[in-house]
Amino acid sequence: MSVWLGSPLASESIKVATFAAPLSREGPGLLLRDLVEASDDQITAIELVIAQADADVLVLTDFDFDTNSHAADALIANLEHHGASYPHSFALEPNAGQATGLDLDANGKKGEPRDAQGYGRFLGDGGLLVLSRCPLALAEDHSARLWQDLPQTRMPPETPDAIKAVQRLPSSGHWVLDVDCGPTFQLAVFAATPPVFDGEEERNDRRNADEITLWTTWASLRPTPFVIAGNANLDPQKGEGYHEAIISLLELPTLQDPLPDLDTAFWPPEKGGNLRVSYVLPSKHFDIFDAGIIHNAQIGAHALVWIEISAETSENKRAETTLSP
Repeated sequence: MSVWLGSPLASESIKVATFAAPLSREGPGLLLRDLVEASDDQITAIELVIAQADADVLVLTDFDFDTNSHAADALIANLEHHGASYPHSFALEPNAGQATGLDLDANGKKGEPRDAQGYGRFLGDGGLLVLSRCPLALAEDHSARLWQDLPQTRMPPETPDAIKAVQRLPSSGHWVLDVDCGPTFQLAVFAATPPVFDGEEERNDRRNADEITLWTTWASLRPTPFVIAGNANLDPQKGEGYHEAIISLLELPTLQDPLPDLDTAFWPPEKGGNLRVSYVLPSKHFDIFDAGIIHNAQIGAHALVWIEISAETSENKRAETTLSP
């Protein structure tokens, strides 16, 4: 299923996309194996959707990290075979699977997936990967930010001090990259924890909301062009979670919402139904030419979400006007 909205594409434009494609496996090295063997039909379908989207910048929010980027290199090689070239890529070690040495879920055991900084069966489980046709550089990394340090944090008040002292807010990562696609803009990347799989303390609901709120605070103060892209794991109206967190982000005066009310994930009714969880949100500096999703049920629930924006920002336009004779 493909959905396109808006006017015909402009020749001077940038396409930015995010995709929660299931490129995570049950152990380290298994994703690399599957990418190299090129015999997994699901992976082939994912690669074909990425090639079809033809994005200039793509954020993958469920991609196993390895220190030497072997899996990323294998994916890039496969995409090249499908006619999609990505000479630039970026990834950092995620919080997912990073050991804390504590019993975070209070079940009497340590070292389990829920005891890591972010849920993970191993270090790097389901991390973030950015592929780009434009040069990338790290501008900010908020991944080590403690949850308790977020202003007006929703962290459960009964959280022990020992956990407050080490528990990071990002479950995977919160990065800001400088992207040089002619104009330079900043790309804010994240994947928030799902607001489910917890108890009466609503720990995951609260953390999900605060992961989104981090970008709301950041974007409200950002004077230069930017795009927020990733999996917020939260619908503004439907499903579980603190809906006001994503509504506050979407209603920021500094942001534009190219795909209001369009679902991006398609689960059976008993598993949540159709929800909007992945977002690509440009700042007001850009003109939006087009936007849409691409969904292949063979891959899984999540659709690739993309927007086509002006390569020239309003900031550049003002500068040209000022310099014109």
